[in-house]
Amino acid sequence: MIGKLTGKLLEKHPPQILLDVNGVGYELDVPMSTLYVLPHAGEQAALYTHFVVREDAQLLYGFASRAERETFRQLIKVSGIGPKIALAVLSGMTADELATAVEGEDAARLAKVPGIGKKTAERLVLELRGKLAGTTALQAKVANGLFQAQASARDDVANALLALGYNAKEAEAAIKLLPEDVSVNDGIRQALKSLAKV
Repeated sequence: MIGKLTGKLLEKHPPQILLDVNGVGYELDVPMSTLYVLPHAGEQAALYTHFVVREDAQLLYGFASRAERETFRQLIKVSGIGPKIALAVLSGMTADELATAVEGEDAARLAKVPGIGKKTAERLVLELRGKLAGTTALQAKVANGLFQAQASARDDVANALLALGYNAKEAEAAIKLLPEDVSVNDGIRQALKSLAKV
């Protein structure tokens, strides 16, 4: 619903910030990794957001990058991991560090994060394997020019496939089959068709 906010940073009260967007103040909970890169109060800031509606609350979470937000979204899909623990994980390590720990099956590294015990760390490794590396790996490939011509369209298709639950290898394989001048909508449609055949 609310995907990104850009406005004046009014206050920082970790883990919460207040962002003024055209006269409306949004309270966002952010991980420490985002808080460290935010400008000083009074300056402009842009954050990718994740909106949660519960019976007793409406909560908005802010992230410095798409990769960080995608990592947060993957974390909260794991049973027993709520938004607070997901923020704690991203406060204790970057999205890339988390992906490296998961792919390297380094549960001990994850268990050092406050609120994450040994069993939860092992569950994170098991359930997130192949899901986190894709976010940053695909974006790195786009940044390095491996997807030429329509890189932004292909990047959007890749992000859509990752959001739908496909892993990085599946998304990358589907993107390779797309024509150079494909639009985002056609690209998603064609990629889903090719993935359905596998």
